[in-house]
Amino acid sequence: MSEVKISAASRTEFGKGAARRIRRDNKVPGVLYGHGSDPLHLTLPGHELLMALRTPNVLISLDIDGKTNELAIPKAVQRDPLKGFLEHVDLLLVKRGEKVTVEVPVQTEGELAAGGNLLEHVLVALPVEAEATHIPEAVTVSIEGLEAGASVLAKDITLPSGVSLSVEEDAVVLQVLAAQAEEAPEGAEAEGEEAAEA
Repeated sequence: MSEVKISAASRTEFGKGAARRIRRDNKVPGVLYGHGSDPLHLTLPGHELLMALRTPNVLISLDIDGKTNELAIPKAVQRDPLKGFLEHVDLLLVKRGEKVTVEVPVQTEGELAAGGNLLEHVLVALPVEAEATHIPEAVTVSIEGLEAGASVLAKDITLPSGVSLSVEEDAVVLQVLAAQAEEAPEGAEAEGEEAAEA
């Protein structure tokens, strides 16, 4: 798993006005939580953070004020609903060797059996427990040849070494739905017959 180094500055100004000023400088306000310590309020570089967050569960090495180095993973990210830029980020402090529970994206490979069936992602991300420095970027599931009615359960997914499920083994992750045939609305035929009799 890749580790991204980001320089951050601790901040003492809070509130909407302070957050606006930070964003005007192309930076993002954030808070670092974890390990029973007081939350640490930070200012992070906007572009570097945006690039880092393209990787799900990215491991961020924070250089805070050039004095301390901390490892963190994203906990919650707020984006502007229209423009998509980062408004705020919550980070979770982690230690090397420590296990964390995260959601890992589910990817599929292969083709369903012929017949126009539909694949439903019941879980788009799989909750797993993994070492903070070895979180998989995604899990891949083969759907090759699956027919209507088939489903893939959490226990059917092969996980990397050191990664375990944090969801019931029988939880449905993917299921194949039968293609829906276009049917005339109910009662349409009866109405037609009545019209013919009249």
